[in-house]
Amino acid sequence: MMAIRRRFGAQFQGNGRTCFGLWAPDAREVRVEIADGRDWPLEGSDSGWFEATLPCPPGTRYRYRIDGRPGVPDPASQFQPDGVHGDSQVLDHDAYAWRVDEWRGRPWHEAVIYELHVGLFGSYAEVERFLPRLVELGVTAVELMPLGEFPGRRNWGYDGVLPFAPASAYGTPEQLKHLIDSAHGMGLMVFVDVIYNHFGPDGNYLAQYAAAFFRDDRQTPWGQAIDFRRGEVREFFYENALMWLLDYRVDGLRFDAVHAIPDSAFLVEMARRLRGAAGPERHVHLVLENDDNRASLLRQGYDAQWNDDGHHALHVLLTGESDGYYQDYPEPLRCLARCLAEGFVYQGEANRHGRPRGEPSADLAPDAFVLFLQNHDQVGNRAFGERLSVLAEPQALRLAIALQLLAPMIPLLFMGEECAAREPFLYFTDHQGELADAVREGRRKEFGEFGRFGDGAALASLPDPNAVETFERSRPGLADCDPAWRGFYRQLLEIRHEHLIPRLRGARSLGVTTIAGAALSARWRLGDGSDWRIDFNPSPLEAEVEPPAAATQVLFLDNLACAEYRRGRLSPRSIAVSLEPAHE
Repeated sequence: MMAIRRRFGAQFQGNGRTCFGLWAPDAREVRVEIADGRDWPLEGSDSGWFEATLPCPPGTRYRYRIDGRPGVPDPASQFQPDGVHGDSQVLDHDAYAWRVDEWRGRPWHEAVIYELHVGLFGSYAEVERFLPRLVELGVTAVELMPLGEFPGRRNWGYDGVLPFAPASAYGTPEQLKHLIDSAHGMGLMVFVDVIYNHFGPDGNYLAQYAAAFFRDDRQTPWGQAIDFRRGEVREFFYENALMWLLDYRVDGLRFDAVHAIPDSAFLVEMARRLRGAAGPERHVHLVLENDDNRASLLRQGYDAQWNDDGHHALHVLLTGESDGYYQDYPEPLRCLARCLAEGFVYQGEANRHGRPRGEPSADLAPDAFVLFLQNHDQVGNRAFGERLSVLAEPQALRLAIALQLLAPMIPLLFMGEECAAREPFLYFTDHQGELADAVREGRRKEFGEFGRFGDGAALASLPDPNAVETFERSRPGLADCDPAWRGFYRQLLEIRHEHLIPRLRGARSLGVTTIAGAALSARWRLGDGSDWRIDFNPSPLEAEVEPPAAATQVLFLDNLACAEYRRGRLSPRSIAVSLEPAHE
């Protein structure tokens, strides 16, 4: 792998010596305080960097004392054994002996992603013990929700403040590497969700000595915007992403809410830097969450984007909900048809606020879009964290699952959905004092704007994010997995692996036809010249479709007889998936 010089944090140099680097442009003096009582000054420069190479072996615990104030953790700390306010610890990333050293990843088109929260499993070790079940199901990639050190012992993941330090509540960096190593040994890719658009509200000391890290003229929902115009700020996040790819050998990153990063040049440069460092021999996958639907980024180094449009259309179709952003999908079947044919629903059209959203996406391959029915956002940001197993009628949900897993987009599953888990996934934190009160009240205020929470009793019943019970209630019921439901997922993924994935590279849409506003028929030309077809009828009425050609192989039917489908009739609440071989 390519050697990368890194300036942020404590970089072990060998021979018991470590180079410490801190960008603190507002500081006059910086000292490293070692837990055993030693301390040394760092040498400053006009550029705001303070650096020194000191006799500190791996395992050394340290803090930075800036201008005589009480010591603070390293913002690029690689481990925080005692949490966000404790000492940082020097690591030697080369000390771990990788068992699957020849792993180079898997191609993107083979991805079947399973998103999970490590804390709800208990630890890195518990997740590792769960991996064989994912392999047996047909999953090929595990996506770990954010791992950056957070305040307290539990957090849903998006309040992290030290992005270089894997959460100590889940185990050690070595245990995380062992998890990733074991996954690779089973043929599983590992992705990590990274947050470069904000820091959490507790434990971030950057503003005390590097005010230039943030902008005074721009706010985000999480506070002052990060100033990506500054080279040192960009480098901080480049180095973090490189750490995940090179030191932990993850196979990909999912970039959270990049619509909150106004500098698209930073994102383009991020992709270029990461691919250059990983080299051509590795499969490295970069995935965006981007509410702005900036399709142009998918032509500039990024493999795919989470398709919120696809989720929203399917959610409205399944539940009939029309609050908030679901108002933008009043004709869900028509919206779904556009997603299947062109990727995004919104490609520059005005949303409910009258603002244009999105860029043209029809030229992109189907696997440039990650399609999901549930994920941490779409469940966890609900007031009561309900899953579709609670909200949707079972047969309607079966059809949507079949559509998702057998469409040529990349499917993402959210932990527990393969078991029809009914436990909620709630927003949970472990804040204390005034911050805990502010988070609790902010949650009530947020949902008080929705009509269905208009009465005080409903708002009073909202789960307290800081209560231990809220965290415990969010554990998915994997031990009591419904075998029939899990078998349904496994059946669909076997079809995907046998018939779709080998032909998926090079696929393109042949268009989608809506039938009487109630059903749709979608076709794609696959990479080997064959045609993939999905006929989807979620309505209570029968629909007529073009009868499949005689040579067509019918791969999957739900609530529909094969003879009936061969005659071009689509039963109410049914789906058919077929493959027509390439013409000679």
